[in-house]
Amino acid sequence: PEGDILILEALLNNDLEPLSNQKDFLRHFIKILRLLNQSFEDEPPEVELKELPPHLEYAFLGDNRKWPVIIAKDPSSNEKTALINVLKTRKKAIAWKLTDIKGIDPEFCSHKILLEEDYSPKVQSQRRVNLKIHDVIKKEVEKLLDAGLIYPISDSTWVSPIHCVPKKGGMTVINNDENELVLTRLVTSWRVCIDYRKLN
Repeated sequence: PEGDILILEALLNNDLEPLSNQKDFLRHFIKILRLLNQSFEDEPPEVELKELPPHLEYAFLGDNRKWPVIIAKDPSSNEKTALINVLKTRKKAIAWKLTDIKGIDPEFCSHKILLEEDYSPKVQSQRRVNLKIHDVIKKEVEKLLDAGLIYPISDSTWVSPIHCVPKKGGMTVINNDENELVLTRLVTSWRVCIDYRKLN
């Protein structure tokens, strides 16, 4: 392994002429690196601080309540100080928005629905759901809105219904109406799905 490191070091220290088909690629790559290396301190992200559960709290990596991060309340003050110091030195690694994620193009990680050219919008009637499932859907939609993964459109020409399907939990045995033991599946949580079948 030491020999490999010496060979790699020698290759990196030599200014080899790039292959003719790689010159443009290297120029483009160097531009991207320059953009990434621009000062991250210039503009702190504008984020809305929300109410946290009792076991969590905000810590700030900058002055005047700038660069917020969420940490646990449990650690001692020395541990919190050490954690904040480490986070301050690694501030570039923290993504406050989707666009801050280095190396992943937001176009790549965003969901797009490809429509055929001759599609006609379909508005499906909204279905009533029971109160328990309504709360599940509401919480899931709020979570996606807060994360910036979806956004509301008031003038949409089509609507697709939302379905909730149970996530598979464990199995249990219960008594049925005739007092017989019946194997049944536990529903521990719900998965929210959207029906796109009539889109195209």
